[in-house]
Amino acid sequence: MLENRLRKRYRHLSKWARRTGTGAFRLYDRDIPEIPLVLDFYREDAGETEDGGGPPSVLPSPAGRFVAGSLYRRPYEKDPAEEEAWLGAMEEAAGRALDIPGSALFIRERRRQRGGVGHETPRNGRGARFIVREGGLRFEVNLADRLDTGLFLDRRLLRALIRGMAAGKRVLNLFAHTCSFSVYAAAGGAVSVDSVDLSATYLDWGRRNFALNGLGDRPEFRFIRADARAFLAGAARRRWDLVILDPPTFSNSKMMEGTLDIKRDHGALLDRCLGLLSPGGSLIFSVNMRGFKLSAEVSRRPLVLTEKLRDEDFTKRSVPACYLYGLQDKR
Repeated sequence: MLENRLRKRYRHLSKWARRTGTGAFRLYDRDIPEIPLVLDFYREDAGETEDGGGPPSVLPSPAGRFVAGSLYRRPYEKDPAEEEAWLGAMEEAAGRALDIPGSALFIRERRRQRGGVGHETPRNGRGARFIVREGGLRFEVNLADRLDTGLFLDRRLLRALIRGMAAGKRVLNLFAHTCSFSVYAAAGGAVSVDSVDLSATYLDWGRRNFALNGLGDRPEFRFIRADARAFLAGAARRRWDLVILDPPTFSNSKMMEGTLDIKRDHGALLDRCLGLLSPGGSLIFSVNMRGFKLSAEVSRRPLVLTEKLRDEDFTKRSVPACYLYGLQDKR
């Protein structure tokens, strides 16, 4: 069942991906209830960058095809050996459907943890760091070494929206992660981009993404290591034309004071961000939390963009809630 489903989905989505210049897409998302896998397809882009640099490292795969995925624990008791054999069979089916070896498959097990869903180490235990192309831009992904691959596929149309809004703007990207929003803003003609994140690892990753697109070493593109909430508290007199707020659902990092719970804290975050907008400025707020609802205490009401940002590979699944504050506000 899985092999047939993957062949059908790949035939459809690979044509769409070639037409739109999309190098990574959601291939399978628990389509068959008995097979609770989520599988994302990645095609390596091994071409040179504008500044002459190539990929940071490459794990060979036929035609540069890779799959990264997650197994959601099936809700019943099962023998560990039987479960291991079952997952091995699923990996073999995916390999046959896509004509890729086991070394190009990276499957994690997802299990419920305090504050969210955690991951275990990918089964094949090998790193895979390479470049994918999206929207004419290039991004580094890592399929094995961290909790995410570095490029959230369900934010693809939001990245394109940001590029279209950024020309001539001063942009602030909070919780910048690997700075993909920032790259799109810079490529869209932003006059400055400030990327704020608490993780030095992610900011370094963001610098590499800028360099991959010929945007490195420019003083107008700044990478700021800071707790976003502390940064907001110290930036009360500064103004930006476009603010991007895409926080995690929950964080208890030891590097920050207290915890971040977006359901509890989003009202205060939004009001502080709205206070940083220049006249006529816009704020984009995105949050990946099932059943999320805006607090009634938020001082301004937004335009809801969520369904407009649903791309071809997410037609049957939920996408992150997304809101736009600015000239289009609904009062």
